[in-house]
Amino acid sequence: MAWRCTGRTNAELIANMSKHGIVNADRVATAMAKVDRANYVTRKADAYQDSPQPIGHGATISAPHMHAHAMEHLLPFLFPGAKVLDVGSGSGYLCAVLHHLVSFNGEAGKVVGIDHIPELVDWSVSNLKQDGLGDALQDKRIEVMAGDGRQGPYDAIHVGAAAPTLPHALVDQLASPGRMFIPVGTVSQQILQVDKDAKGNVTKRELMGVVYVPLTDVEKQKQGYY
Repeated sequence: MAWRCTGRTNAELIANMSKHGIVNADRVATAMAKVDRANYVTRKADAYQDSPQPIGHGATISAPHMHAHAMEHLLPFLFPGAKVLDVGSGSGYLCAVLHHLVSFNGEAGKVVGIDHIPELVDWSVSNLKQDGLGDALQDKRIEVMAGDGRQGPYDAIHVGAAAPTLPHALVDQLASPGRMFIPVGTVSQQILQVDKDAKGNVTKRELMGVVYVPLTDVEKQKQGYY
């Protein structure tokens, strides 16, 4: 059903995801409506297709329905002033949506995007500026960086590529309480919802089967070794 959500415009894409029960929360619909996906893809004519698309350097932008699923599941931890990490931030699209979910009502949240590919980091910054988020970059409400640099704890973590096993380093970066949305596996992959409670206890829940590109190193990613 998710693949039927393609629209002719950003608004129609979001409306179709709402119609099919993928976007349920008004906050998610509002945040996604503020971010024009056409500013974050390489093929503008395909911007509102509900499918993953290549963005160069062996990377992709996830299908809109997967971004929507991520926001819906992370939403309880995307409160005003929350600190969020996006691993494999790619085009910068999800950093923009996350920003609108954690910076409102006069409270400034923090979104940190990290990617292996410096060229993608530079491109994502350009995309964010084009989408009207230059001020958020200037005052570091959104920060995008190359490599694996990250300083938690984070209230929410989104991972945009599949890890072979659950990375303990990311679990350690979760706040107590906090939540992570991450694809895990090799041939067979599952989205895991990883929750850490106020006492630091960690629980895992399988949400759905998926096919993601692997979370890999910079050389393999550039060579397109999936």
